[in-house]
Amino acid sequence: MDIYRMDLNCKVTSRFARTLITTEIRNTEDSSQEAIFEVELPKTAFITNFSMTIDGVTTVGMVQKKEEADQMYSRAVSRGESAGLVQSMGRTMENFKVSVNVGARATAIFKLTYEELLKRHLGNYELRIKVRPRQLVENFQINVEITEPQEISFVDAYGTFLTNELTDVVSKIHTGNKASPPWSSKAHITFKPTMDQQRICSVCAETLLDGDFIVKYDVKRETSAGNIQIVNGYFVHYFAPSSLTKLPKNVVFVIDCSGSMRGRKIQQTFEAFTKILEDLPEEDHVGILKFNEEVSEWKKSLVKADPDNILSAKEFVAKITARGGTNIKSALLAAAKMLKNDRRNKVLPEISASIIIFLSDGDPTSGTTSHEKIIDNVKRFLEGRVSLYCLGFGNDVDYNFLEKLALQNGGLARRIYEDSDSALQLQGFYNEVAFPMLLDVHLQYMDNSVNYLTQNSFKLYYRGSEIIVAGHITNNSLEVLSVVVKAKGVSEPFSVKMEMNINEEEEVEKEQLYIFGDFIERLWAYITIEQLMTEQ
Repeated sequence: MDIYRMDLNCKVTSRFARTLITTEIRNTEDSSQEAIFEVELPKTAFITNFSMTIDGVTTVGMVQKKEEADQMYSRAVSRGESAGLVQSMGRTMENFKVSVNVGARATAIFKLTYEELLKRHLGNYELRIKVRPRQLVENFQINVEITEPQEISFVDAYGTFLTNELTDVVSKIHTGNKASPPWSSKAHITFKPTMDQQRICSVCAETLLDGDFIVKYDVKRETSAGNIQIVNGYFVHYFAPSSLTKLPKNVVFVIDCSGSMRGRKIQQTFEAFTKILEDLPEEDHVGILKFNEEVSEWKKSLVKADPDNILSAKEFVAKITARGGTNIKSALLAAAKMLKNDRRNKVLPEISASIIIFLSDGDPTSGTTSHEKIIDNVKRFLEGRVSLYCLGFGNDVDYNFLEKLALQNGGLARRIYEDSDSALQLQGFYNEVAFPMLLDVHLQYMDNSVNYLTQNSFKLYYRGSEIIVAGHITNNSLEVLSVVVKAKGVSEPFSVKMEMNINEEEEVEKEQLYIFGDFIERLWAYITIEQLMTEQ
């Protein structure tokens, strides 16, 4: 079976990306053959359409609930029918795979569409496209179009598989500014290698195309209140202020030293942890707990991250040995209690960000072992005042549990795999939360003018990130949408107000001829679904 054509077309409108993958497979044999269509897509993406056309007959896929999908997939496979299922695969990707019988000298065309919100991390948005045709493709191309109402400040495109010659095949065009209508900025990236350029060597049949094609960009921001866009009664508000002073942090690291962390995992933890300790500024406070069946602390309370304390912390971590069971609930409650007591005793700055970073590789095996009870207890203890970040070690970690534990407490989870770059993985994660800038951020839309609002209160705003709120404008005659953003800064309260003329903004959006016109309503639905899944 030969892949004759593979098109990867992505259109990004105001951070919201829609990717269409089209693959045309030709059976060049005189007998029927099995064609396999396999795609890796981001974990944060939602599949919105799938179809396959064989001998001119098009079949459109259905999206089902997970349990129903599993059952339908198993039944279809047992009957020898074509079926596809999304499965977790690797750090950041999901896998979609479908196989179908293609007749002699026939053609199969597969089309998969998925959508995702590009979230800002470390000062840029990242679009990641997995490229893995596993053979030379006669007609291969990647086409990315980006449209932003704010001026694009930079755009970069590269691939993990690109040689010097293939790098020259990448084309980038960046146009548009705020000087004249339609007040938008565009970028166009293409990658269209010939079959000869795809080859590992001039006489080889193997392909170089095996890895990630990555596009990164950011936009310029003119107001501290953010940017609001309105289309067809729906709005989205992007908030990412700059020129703020960093808040001091209170960080408690909770390290699993149960028996399952023995060997390479505990060594990786020490290496990465040492690097993080060295990067802590002296105004931050730090505490360390280690646990198996029991919990023990480095010090009774958090201390300044000065050179002497950092040296002592390294020595404490270096002596950790892995043995015993895993009492997750007791460890996290001990961390919460330490932060609570230190704040009450004024050990910590009044305006500061409290964070727990939890490192573990498995399920609770000691004390309370019910996932739901642990989540409920930890959430009640943290009281919405502390953000919890979970790092799951190993391929067998119960990541769903750790992710829910983190998301229910204003944080996020990351997998840390047992490969050579685990220290960089952990360091990269820490960089995302190293610079809290605002505390208790609340975006309030005035005069009861909106409904179906997505989350509009956030514990922390970090440098290089972005807060996004979407909703529906209830009053069709409303002329001005007013928003007040309030938060706590390091030295004084943060408060800013913005007013947006609804009619003028909608006209601007129409003039900009957005790539898909209902994108704000779709973006609102995307965020709403994502938040509902977090609460489950």
